[in-house]
Amino acid sequence: MNPKTAPLTRRKFSRACLAAGAAPLVLPGRVRARPSANDRITVGMLGVGRQAYHANMPAFLHMPDVQVVAVCDVDDWRLQNARKRVETHYAEQRPSGGYRGCAVYRDFREMLARPDIDAVMISTQDHWHVPMSLAAIEAGKDVSLEKPITVSIREGRLLCDAVARYSRVFRTDSEFRSRDRFRRACELVLNGRIGTLRRIRTGAPASDRACPPQPAQPVPEELDYDLWLGPAPRTPYTEKRVHPRKGYGRPGWMRVRDYCDGMISNWGTHLNDIAQWGNGTQTTGPVEIEGTGTYPDDGLWDVLTGFEVTYRYANGVEMLYTYSHPHVRFEGTEGWVQADLGGRGLTASSPAILNAPIGAGDIHLPAKTDKRDFIDAVKTRGATMETAEIGHRTTTVCHLGHIAIQVGRRLRWDPDAEVFPDDPEANRMLDRPRRAPWVI
Repeated sequence: MNPKTAPLTRRKFSRACLAAGAAPLVLPGRVRARPSANDRITVGMLGVGRQAYHANMPAFLHMPDVQVVAVCDVDDWRLQNARKRVETHYAEQRPSGGYRGCAVYRDFREMLARPDIDAVMISTQDHWHVPMSLAAIEAGKDVSLEKPITVSIREGRLLCDAVARYSRVFRTDSEFRSRDRFRRACELVLNGRIGTLRRIRTGAPASDRACPPQPAQPVPEELDYDLWLGPAPRTPYTEKRVHPRKGYGRPGWMRVRDYCDGMISNWGTHLNDIAQWGNGTQTTGPVEIEGTGTYPDDGLWDVLTGFEVTYRYANGVEMLYTYSHPHVRFEGTEGWVQADLGGRGLTASSPAILNAPIGAGDIHLPAKTDKRDFIDAVKTRGATMETAEIGHRTTTVCHLGHIAIQVGRRLRWDPDAEVFPDDPEANRMLDRPRRAPWVI
């Protein structure tokens, strides 16, 4: 039996949770019945920092068929802000002007033990994504997970297997498939409006250059730092390692490889997802990778400060991924089309390509916001626009580039077996070391 597709037993799942860094979860005695199309979906927010507070939470709050019932964070200042925002929003919709129905949790396992929560939105630092998702899946929750969904290729396969085993709805939370310009670009490519696709170019914005070594600081009274670290290595607290105190500025953990791989995966999972979509390879991947990159010489922040990666696919398409600006460019035998996140929007080599109609018999890609896509799938038990498998494959593209940079040579990749053939050194990098099991 292929180990990649072998059934995931409950015992294997529990071991896997520990290996990924999640402490054992005691499941509730009953799980809420699956919601119907007419139900109001109850959502718990796991992690209520910058991305959740400014983007994910407001989207759910403004959906009439969703009720945010709980928030969870290891930072009490953020936790209380989130509770206040939820209760203020719902109070404004009531004649009484009052509402006190949002529970708060520091420990995510306590929130997951509630049988009345249908789904969770996970917006924590990257190294917690898979451990929390596995615990949520076993607790009977559907999951929307911030990208990048993994910090290693093997934990991505573990996540996909768990979603399938427990029949959970899963959404990779990137909004780029919902942006008209990116969807339109992929429709034009998939329907042959630029001829045969030959090359793709994608770009990510540059990361912060450096942060000098930082002194150890006292852990703030509002922060449970041990639970913040979870499966990551034990390291002294310093503010630039975690996030700004009592604020929502860009967090330092996004530049520290114990918790995140930096822009190569952070923005790469937006733009390379569109590349995979337009290439028709969203459930597979490249077969060859080579790349170069630079790291800071010294300091706290140690993610790549520059990179250039080339991928080759079995269909003959080549993709070049670099630090530049957020964009995806598809080049074919009869022209090109490019979608930029910024002001240029959607451009092409000729007006005829941009204005080409997508007919009734052509490929039409779904047009739906990311949160709407998730909630609709929770109700119908259908697939989201970015399933666990799609998210895993997109994130794998980013991991492959990072691995190629680290080993410093061209790599062959088998996207079916998800291994580097005959390359023990590269295969050792399919996993990420974890501190497991961790103890609070």
